[in-house]
Amino acid sequence: MDIISLVKKAKKGDDAAFYQLLLEHKEQLYRIALSYMKNEEAALEAVQETSFRSFKAIKKLKNPQFFSTWLIRILINYCNDELKKRNRVIHYDDMSHIAGGKEDLMNLDLYEAVRQLDDKQSHVIILKYFHDMKISDIAKLLNCPESTVKTWLYKGLRQLKLHLEEGGVENHV
Repeated sequence: MDIISLVKKAKKGDDAAFYQLLLEHKEQLYRIALSYMKNEEAALEAVQETSFRSFKAIKKLKNPQFFSTWLIRILINYCNDELKKRNRVIHYDDMSHIAGGKEDLMNLDLYEAVRQLDDKQSHVIILKYFHDMKISDIAKLLNCPESTVKTWLYKGLRQLKLHLEEGGVENHV
């Protein structure tokens, strides 16, 4: 059964259809949550909270074809709210479970530099390069024109390049 049919059934109260939708999106949600929250427990909590919030609000979803975008937006909003609440410092130890080897640990420096960018620029870079999303999908997700996403991407990459060239990221490996 296709996603749109499942969404229509879920909107009518079919719990099994909603569960199937979550199964279809669980890995993507987890990866995005992990990239924001930086540890497995917090990422799992974010996915669980997103599941709960989306279950409560599924009947309000107007366009079934935008279910994935809607679901990811709920997740990102939750993650941002939690990070603001915690206002925590990200430690490299928190991300050691993500890294598979020395090369992955070196990428943590890059990731940390990306997280220091403006929120909009950081979101666009994370979604584009860490989650392989298309500019058009990012624009839908962030509810803005593609040209705006391209501008944020360009500015973010420019700032990232300057930051890295200035040695703003220490080598922790």
